[in-house]
Amino acid sequence: MERSVAVTPPLAGIRILDMTTVMLGPYATQMLGDYGADVIKIESPGGDSTRNTGPSLELGMAATFIGANRSKRSIVLDLKQAAAREALLVLIDTADVLIYSMRPQKMVALGIAPDTLRQRNPKLVVVAVHGFAEGGPYAGQPAYDDIIQGLCGLASLSELQGGEPAYLPTVIADKACALFATQAVLIALVARGRDGCGSYVEMPMLESMVNFTLVEHFYGAHFRPPLSAPGYGRLVTKWRRPYKTTDGYVCVVPYSDLHWQRFFLEADRIDLQKDPRFEGMAARTHHIDALYNELANCIALRSTPDWLEACERLDIPAAPMRRLADLEKDPHLAQTGFFTTIEDPLMGDLVMPAPPLRFNGDKATYTLPPRLGQHTVEVLTQAGLNEPEIKKLLASGAAVQLKK
Repeated sequence: MERSVAVTPPLAGIRILDMTTVMLGPYATQMLGDYGADVIKIESPGGDSTRNTGPSLELGMAATFIGANRSKRSIVLDLKQAAAREALLVLIDTADVLIYSMRPQKMVALGIAPDTLRQRNPKLVVVAVHGFAEGGPYAGQPAYDDIIQGLCGLASLSELQGGEPAYLPTVIADKACALFATQAVLIALVARGRDGCGSYVEMPMLESMVNFTLVEHFYGAHFRPPLSAPGYGRLVTKWRRPYKTTDGYVCVVPYSDLHWQRFFLEADRIDLQKDPRFEGMAARTHHIDALYNELANCIALRSTPDWLEACERLDIPAAPMRRLADLEKDPHLAQTGFFTTIEDPLMGDLVMPAPPLRFNGDKATYTLPPRLGQHTVEVLTQAGLNEPEIKKLLASGAAVQLKK
């Protein structure tokens, strides 16, 4: 699928070398690629491990890889070989951004530490996606989503709800940190546009996720002495959840004083409307367990359509609970064209969730995820290597091109 020529994508002209794997880095560069950056995914001969994670119709093109690697080109370089490292340096000369997730000591061992690369290309923005910031006792240690969820306090929030610690059933640390990484790239490019110099940006997962988690959950610990333990009570009560109705579940959020007065009146609970525990935001926050328990009890007496109609009439935020399999049928997503079907010559139809941002009303266009090494010759040629040089790289295995 070719990009539309009618509209210039916002990041057109920006070349990004992507030396990341799994989810965090690939999701970040996918977002940048969706909005026009030329993202070159540099893979080892074995490829990104997610190429084989989940269901697939073709070896190396599994579901998890497809979810985080569209809008890119793939080049294979065996960086254990000196010739491949030299080819990488040629690519560095043409790049605006390098983002990598190797541990710092490995980059140094390969002779491609950030300082070395920036000396070669002073305008290069280097973004290092690490588990932990340099200078601390965790620096250089491996990190995966589960590890970071546990360390940043996120897993403990389930314990505060009266249960046991649990990981969220999504790679929230990887995906939230991908947003930080994307932000890092864009901020550094803005700074370069001002002063003409590249920069080295650390994006540590632990620090990013502690920042992310404590926005609301540092709570009373902001003060000295603390006014309460960390943890925002409204969010950690076990009663905050989709509420069971007589025929399903509904998500309802009465929030303001007026919302609650209207809800209690609709539920025929005048006693709750007059209850001093629920008069005003401060009182409701203090008695949030009891409040949400009563909310659940009221909603359990009527059907989902009944509550959705009532909440719309009363201007109380509410929505049906969707399951994953329901999302393609959601009327709003359908009407806005969120899911797109693209035909691949080998795999057939692939359904992709769309990039969410629109610029001047225009949706982003994107390409399908690349096969391993699909663009090796193309990228090396564009970087300035001649045909004999490329053939030598391919013959030695320092570079690999997908066989058609």
